[in-house]
Amino acid sequence: MTDDEITDRLAALPGWERDRDAITRTFTHTYHECVHLAMYVAAKAREVGHHPDMHITWQRIRFVITTHDAGHRITVKDFELARHIDAIAAGHGATPVAG
Repeated sequence: MTDDEITDRLAALPGWERDRDAITRTFTHTYHECVHLAMYVAAKAREVGHHPDMHITWQRIRFVITTHDAGHRITVKDFELARHIDAIAAGHGATPVAG
């Protein structure tokens, strides 16, 4: 994807930010619920065949998405997975962290 395409897609996904060749978003919840959220996202990732990196710290979970098999570049698959993550996080009552 071109830089302009990535910028346009990010505009349609409030809260997601570009971090070099990945898109990222952080949510906050209790530690236990962050772990629970990670499990639900992992199940969806397995279903769609595209996996984010997940970083869990005290009451925060950060998702980092890049397409590994495209040379660690941002692709349409990353934005599709980001939409799934947003829906799952909303369903779990996770609060987005402002960038």
